[in-house]
Amino acid sequence: MENLNRGVIAMRKSTDSVFVSWRMLGTEPQNIAFNLYRKTGNASAVKINPKPITESTNFEDAKADFSQSNTYFVKAVLKGTEQEASKPYTLIANAPAQQYLNIPLKTPQGYTPNDASVGDLDGDGEYEIILHQTGRSRDTPSPGITDPPIFQAYKMDGTLLWQISLGKNIREGAHYTQFMVYDLDGDGIAEFACKTADGTVDGKGKVIGDSTKDWRNLSVPPRNALYGKILNGPEYFTIFSGKTGEALATTDYIPNRYPTKGWNGHGGNGGSDDSGNRVDRFTACVAYLDGVHPSVIMCRGYYGRSVLAAWDWRNGKLTSRWVFDSKDGENPYSGQGYHNLSVADVDGDGKDEIVYGSMVVDDNGKGLFSTGYRHGDALHVTDLDISRPGLEVFGVHEIEEGTKGAGATVYDARTGETLFKGSMDEDVGRGVADDIDPSNPGAEMWWSGSNGLYSIKGVRLGDAPRSTNFLSWWDGDLNRELLDGNHIDKYKIGRIFTAEGCISNNGTKSTPALSADLFGDWREEVMFRTTD
Repeated sequence: MENLNRGVIAMRKSTDSVFVSWRMLGTEPQNIAFNLYRKTGNASAVKINPKPITESTNFEDAKADFSQSNTYFVKAVLKGTEQEASKPYTLIANAPAQQYLNIPLKTPQGYTPNDASVGDLDGDGEYEIILHQTGRSRDTPSPGITDPPIFQAYKMDGTLLWQISLGKNIREGAHYTQFMVYDLDGDGIAEFACKTADGTVDGKGKVIGDSTKDWRNLSVPPRNALYGKILNGPEYFTIFSGKTGEALATTDYIPNRYPTKGWNGHGGNGGSDDSGNRVDRFTACVAYLDGVHPSVIMCRGYYGRSVLAAWDWRNGKLTSRWVFDSKDGENPYSGQGYHNLSVADVDGDGKDEIVYGSMVVDDNGKGLFSTGYRHGDALHVTDLDISRPGLEVFGVHEIEEGTKGAGATVYDARTGETLFKGSMDEDVGRGVADDIDPSNPGAEMWWSGSNGLYSIKGVRLGDAPRSTNFLSWWDGDLNRELLDGNHIDKYKIGRIFTAEGCISNNGTKSTPALSADLFGDWREEVMFRTTD
């Protein structure tokens, strides 16, 4: 568990009020309470809540003097006794009414801020940001030259901590670089992990591999399917220090790409190529495979052969924990992967499994089961059906190339038992499942072409939402809201938030830079780049 502080933050909500929130720690008891204090200017701090706060980790202060700075801190109350004060947060004098943070960036010329992640990079108990800056990019099927992927680490005030360039031998594109930010060794400082290559430059300017090598295929005409692709040369996996960006350990990436035509499969867009498409499809995650310590899992392939490699970073050493390899496209575990994956303890043994789309890999690196429903684009794993024990998996599937099958499914995460099948023999590209309707117990689901919102058991409940994309725990109730583009909607109510002057990433995918609970009040924030 991360060693984070209270995460106190204060925003001027309107002309006469301040919204203050803070973090309830994962190790704290349910009966905890809080007192909130305000220090105005040079005056002594005063408690501003009339009685201990027990129902939330936020408070609206309607008596602040905005002509002076206001500093807020909280004290936990355990068994009637106040604990030590949290780290304070100061709202400057005459702060504007705005419910967001502006984080200034040092974006390289020709680049655009894209995906982000957070972790405590310096051990101060607060999240910092690691941002993927993207220049010219290409999808895996497309030929062409790309700019080197760049990663930057920032504090929340915009202070640039370090920069890493993956170099010309890592192609830029949505499927290539999956990066993990997590405290892998439990020292209170998060690491940064990703695939690297000859010419990668770490945060201290040190080069990984041979900087003179250029493994890009530039020997064929630009319109050739192989032009600009990187299908030769060494591939590495590197653990970087979150504090400095320094490469701490580098080893050979598992698995390597060879044979480059050995990643093909059947149906569900399985297909066949030897031009750097299916071989360069990557995903990654962090999981507690032993139930105690985090491991990082780097994955390659999902249309056919699929390989998951689990790594441990402990006591300054990077070691391979296990490798799951479906070997070829004929294996029942091949062709089941998605563009994403999920981590969950599906069998209740206290150890995480990897839900790799339509199949599950056990904590020991062995296949738990494969449903055979093949590849898809959208995956949701949680307790979707509260009337039955355990977790369920909702997914949609690409039914292409003359294949037959369900376009949308729900299956038992522990056994693989099919609980629902829909849109038979239809190619479904998008789908969502979670609890968005308080009038129906448990989760609802909808997908492209579903023509309605359904209970998790397949009963039509009403019209589907207008968007089929992302979700957010946004407004503090027990239901999720709908995140799409730069706005958030609430089912049956409509638009409740628009991030004016902001834009999402990746074209029609409309992905935010990040959606996560950054400050610990059990509601999620969303991070966008601005239009400028």
